[in-house]
Amino acid sequence: MITVHEAHQIIAAATRQSEATISAPLQQLRGRVLAEEVCAGFAMPRFTNAAMDGFAVRFGEIAGTSEDAPVTLPVSQELAAGALSTEPLAPGSCARIMTGAPLPEGADTVVPFEQTSGFASDAVEFYKAPKQGANIRHAGEEVERGTVLAAAGTRVTPAEIAVLATFGIASALVRPQPRVSIITVGDELRLPGQEIEPLAIYNSNLPLLASCLEAAGAKVAEPRQLRDDRQAIREALASAIAESDVIVTAGGISTGEFDFMHEELEALGVEQKFWKVAQKPGKPLYFGATASGKLIFSLPGNPVSALVGLLEYCLPALSRMQGASPARKFTTTLDEPFPADRKRHRFLFGRLRVEAGALRCQLSPQTESHMLTALSGANCLVDAPPSPEALPAGSPVTCALLPWTNDL
Repeated sequence: MITVHEAHQIIAAATRQSEATISAPLQQLRGRVLAEEVCAGFAMPRFTNAAMDGFAVRFGEIAGTSEDAPVTLPVSQELAAGALSTEPLAPGSCARIMTGAPLPEGADTVVPFEQTSGFASDAVEFYKAPKQGANIRHAGEEVERGTVLAAAGTRVTPAEIAVLATFGIASALVRPQPRVSIITVGDELRLPGQEIEPLAIYNSNLPLLASCLEAAGAKVAEPRQLRDDRQAIREALASAIAESDVIVTAGGISTGEFDFMHEELEALGVEQKFWKVAQKPGKPLYFGATASGKLIFSLPGNPVSALVGLLEYCLPALSRMQGASPARKFTTTLDEPFPADRKRHRFLFGRLRVEAGALRCQLSPQTESHMLTALSGANCLVDAPPSPEALPAGSPVTCALLPWTNDL
């Protein structure tokens, strides 16, 4: 049995980053990992423009205006977004201008229409003077030409897609999606929607693992649910190894009479890198590799154990294969005691939040490996090394945000 740290080192050493790249269109970039640095081809804004609807003026001509002593200027031109001014702003006049329209030469301030007599007439009264230079977006003030918009290794989110679209970038080079096969094993398992016998249970591992892997940028093959049958398991494993870069299994990896996974992997020539990690939950966790570099993660069948194994070991490996950094871990402070283990690294789900400028965490009350309801309301996975006694409330521990988390 090895430690959690040793397991991470072994998996990292066996994981190869793909050197291949493919060009993906903008609408297919979400969740993919960039293989190139993407830079701005022009400055943003591209030209100096109005930040709101109003009137472009020379500040000096309205500097002393007030509601009691308004300044009146004739409108010499009108500019809409996308319309280019063909002449400078005439002295002693103003330009009716809309948000995003280019600022005419000579103007240095935009007065919001709410601070004037409005758009209705050809002569405008100004009742208030903003600061000189107000309400103007200057060319290049947001992004200079050549600025890195997204670094290589970035996993693309809707935010990056929006930025790339803003700069007219229609495609980008990305790493190939790792191909992943999922196999779950157990005579007692039934798929959601099927009729269920009194002693059967529904298979939560299959949809849970598939959705997590897809969110991590993997291309997931049709998942397989198998009974505890040696021949069926061997055939499914052989097919999965042939068609995928990574194989993830759940169930059949412990030491029970019907736990065949370990032996069948060995029969197919998979080299065991480790089996059993000093952790709770998820001790009977297997990692192996083929001579060609295919990775096999065999997780326990209990759903919380399977998810911990996937989050802690498999997803970081998928990130490395795509040239991305594994999820960052944070230090947080416990609200209540952490039920540590004398010999094993302990993992629990929790709710991370910001309180008084510091990160604090409330642990899930459900702590057993079959209790998937521990995920309800959780947004992080908390871990602590072996300890002879429980960690008291207020102790610092490390945690990682769950990949589907979108808030604190």
